[in-house]
Amino acid sequence: MSYNSSDIKRIIAEIIEAKKDKGGVRSLYLVGCGGSLGALYPAKTFMEKESAKIKSAWINSSEFIHSTPKDFGENSIIVLACHKGNTPETIQAAKLGRDRGAAVIILTWLEESEIVEFGDYIVLYSFDASPDHLAGNIDYSGEKTLCALYIAVELLAQTEEGYANYDKFYEGTKMITTIIRNARNHVADRAKEFAVARKNDRVIYTMGSGASYGAAYMESICIFMEMQWLDSSSIHTGEYFHGPFEITDSNRPFMIQISEGSTRELDERALVFLRKYAKNIEILDAKELGLSVIDASVIDYFNHSLFNNVYPIYNHELAAERKHPLPTRRYMWKVEY
Repeated sequence: MSYNSSDIKRIIAEIIEAKKDKGGVRSLYLVGCGGSLGALYPAKTFMEKESAKIKSAWINSSEFIHSTPKDFGENSIIVLACHKGNTPETIQAAKLGRDRGAAVIILTWLEESEIVEFGDYIVLYSFDASPDHLAGNIDYSGEKTLCALYIAVELLAQTEEGYANYDKFYEGTKMITTIIRNARNHVADRAKEFAVARKNDRVIYTMGSGASYGAAYMESICIFMEMQWLDSSSIHTGEYFHGPFEITDSNRPFMIQISEGSTRELDERALVFLRKYAKNIEILDAKELGLSVIDASVIDYFNHSLFNNVYPIYNHELAAERKHPLPTRRYMWKVEY
């Protein structure tokens, strides 16, 4: 049986009830590979910032298998993101979860796949499957990142005497689809200009912080490196001044996310420096893109969904200008690895 985002409150309630006589839920593990791991980042930051009682960790699937946390077991929930349900390392991590007695929640796009047999709950998320990923005809409040956040929010609310900003968070989920669609339209012309300017570059850096850092990470490893074969690295804006800023010059291009919320100051500080010493800067400012209508107490957790769904507009244009289609691969799915 499969579920969707609207079922997550009930799923968490069932897990808590089932584990009540076994000592309750004590840990939440967020596990995946590549973009699926990146998509879980906001849930990671939510638990770290908001939870006082439940241990949480964000771990690559292969590392989770080879270096399994000592406490992982029947008092754990493991959330695994696996887009098509066929990533070997994530399947192994799901099997480990089943064998250890953890509650296994699998976030996936396909209802039938190799991984589903190892899940207690299969949650299907919204995904834009149009050929160029530009249609945007989905409900973004049901996407992978927010499904993971719902799990974190519900776990906190149902185990730690409530979550003070619970209603404000869910109000935000009702706004995010419109915000994203408007933002994608807003950057359309800018994305074309970016693609023309960057088509001959061999390197592009991404920058971000807080709950949205995962979006910068995904853009760097999944798009610039995997799909465009460009040199890239995601730089945390708080870490920028502790080494990475030495590579800054007038030639190197940067895409920087300016978040709304608690870590905006980190991003703005990095941007001031970039404007002084760099020339090729593409700025994605959540305030300019309309995120500020969401309440300040929960806005941190929506930056990722905004940035991650604005990037495809840029990616489509860049791929077209470079004549390097996004599905192009050299090794992935083609050779043994």
